[in-house]
Amino acid sequence: MASESGDSNMDREMILADFQACTGIDNIAEAITLLELNNWDLVAAINGVIPQENGILQSDFTSEASQATMYGPPSHSEAADAAARSAGPPPSSSSSSSSPPSSSTSAFCPISPSTRHIVERQPRMINFRVEYRQRSVELVLEESSKVGEIKAILQTELGIPVSKMHLKGWKSGDVSDSTVLRSLHLPKNNSLYVLTPDIAPTASTSKNSALQDSLNQNFLLVISHREAQRDYSLNFPGSKTIQEVKRNISDLTNIPVRHQQWEGWPASASDDSMTLALSGISYPCHHLSVCRRSSPANAQEPTEECTDVHMISDSEGDDFEDASEFGVDDSEMFGMSSTSCRKSPMMPENSENEADALLYFTAEFSSRYGETHPMFYVGSLEAASQEAFYGKARDRKLLAIYLHNDDSVLSNVFCSQMMCADSIVSYLSQNFITWAWDVTKEANKARLLTMCTRHFGSVVTQTIRTYKTDQFPLLLIVMGKRTSNEVLNVIQGNTTVDELMMRLMGAMEIFTAQQQEDIKDEDEREAREMVKREQDEAYRLSLEADRKKREAQEREEAEQVRLQQMKKEQEEEKEAIRLSLEQALPPEPGEESGEQISKLRIRTPSGEFLERRFLGSCKLQVLFDFVASKGFPFEEFKILTTFPRRNITQLDPGSTLLEAKLFPQETLFLEAKE
Repeated sequence: MASESGDSNMDREMILADFQACTGIDNIAEAITLLELNNWDLVAAINGVIPQENGILQSDFTSEASQATMYGPPSHSEAADAAARSAGPPPSSSSSSSSPPSSSTSAFCPISPSTRHIVERQPRMINFRVEYRQRSVELVLEESSKVGEIKAILQTELGIPVSKMHLKGWKSGDVSDSTVLRSLHLPKNNSLYVLTPDIAPTASTSKNSALQDSLNQNFLLVISHREAQRDYSLNFPGSKTIQEVKRNISDLTNIPVRHQQWEGWPASASDDSMTLALSGISYPCHHLSVCRRSSPANAQEPTEECTDVHMISDSEGDDFEDASEFGVDDSEMFGMSSTSCRKSPMMPENSENEADALLYFTAEFSSRYGETHPMFYVGSLEAASQEAFYGKARDRKLLAIYLHNDDSVLSNVFCSQMMCADSIVSYLSQNFITWAWDVTKEANKARLLTMCTRHFGSVVTQTIRTYKTDQFPLLLIVMGKRTSNEVLNVIQGNTTVDELMMRLMGAMEIFTAQQQEDIKDEDEREAREMVKREQDEAYRLSLEADRKKREAQEREEAEQVRLQQMKKEQEEEKEAIRLSLEQALPPEPGEESGEQISKLRIRTPSGEFLERRFLGSCKLQVLFDFVASKGFPFEEFKILTTFPRRNITQLDPGSTLLEAKLFPQETLFLEAKE
């Protein structure tokens, strides 16, 4: 029987998760109430919600009797809701200055399969609560409407010209009047406020200015859970309502709102819809205590001992009875099933390798909360820091360190509803390096503190030590700087998706401003380095050109020296040959010699004449040697006669002058050979 009960509880957990995913209802108590009304039939419960939320399916009921037959007689609230529905459909767009009816009072009727039919899809409606000084205006518009339409309605309601109206409070920053609401991806309920800097506040608005300041202040509530003997230190903005505080405490203590008994609220805090700023609590810190009411009888007839107890919650439609009345205990309702369902810890103790520990953590996280979760960095904290901080400035990211603790009551709620929310997963993936660690075991916690001391210093380590178990899980947002790493924010587990997103965006704004400075510095540094590289390259090329020029000049000079040397040697050689030829010539015969003498007159290319007497019996070679001894070698010049023109150098050198007909005298001239 125990096994069957455990399986049933696990099935209901899955049904509850699927129902919330399909309908977008974040309030767990409301979701369980709707499932109970439909006997935990997932399809019937979804079809009961969708007609009101999105207008996809429409259910017709022939009579209240048919409902009574299927699910018993209607309750008083159901009858009132049925009467409200019969009065007419709600308008598509409306405005008022009163508080909107609680979403929990909406009638969600079971649908008979025989009466369900598909109709045309209706536009999604978005609720807005707009604050302006002492006034509050509530609007309901289709998501296809534009921001300018909101301002037009506010102009009618508040009497403020659109041109002087600044509509603030958008999650994505300031938007233009032409922006379509659908493009902003807004939740169903939204809070905005109007600023009119051009309109001076009157005396009647001085109180409102003080109220606005108090709404922006943060109140520290120290809440003592008497039964568990545990204190919770929680920060809430002044705009939070008392009802929202009670719901948060319900998540922490597993005491449904209607069963909470409080002490410490001021007498003026008589309405749960009142904000903390208006409730009269002490600023900046106020002490409260809470416990579970002993029995309904005691709550209806309080004794004298409880005369100072304020604000015992009424039985409102959006409060949830004890989960045990519906077959689901509190631990299941907040994702904290019995320890038997947790087959293994989130991270093994004393793991030698950080990467292996992170792989185990990722696998266990996926098995508990599904595959939709941030992409955890698998590696050491040092490697994650290197990845986030030490790349190019344009590629750097923030480092998100998620610290998990299974002993904390907030862990399962934070993981399933915050860390696995699509918007959070997408934002973390785009802008952060997410690293995780489990500090449930003391050994793992000590190892984490050692790593944090090494990378972030003792201040961060001491900060982590100061957090108690029930304040976990923690999400540390770390930004890398030039000299050290700075922890921008420490987000505790007692937060909402919207608050988590706003704090992540706030950290991102700080990081973006720093990143822009880093990018500018990096660009300037790269520009300087580029100029230096260009200068160095130009200098290198200049040196190279000078070197080549010098080498070419040296080669040219060497060549000239070589040629000069060669020319000198050739001249010396020619001179030596000339001298040797001159010495080898036979002596010039005299004119009175008895032998036949031939007198030759030789004209040089420069116009000078060489004259000498030769014996007629001399060989032509003697003539050639004489001409060569005068600097006109036989190889370079030829000897010609004037008329008839003959080339003497072509004759046999062994023939005599007489045979060559150069007797008794002849005029010759020299001509360079071609």
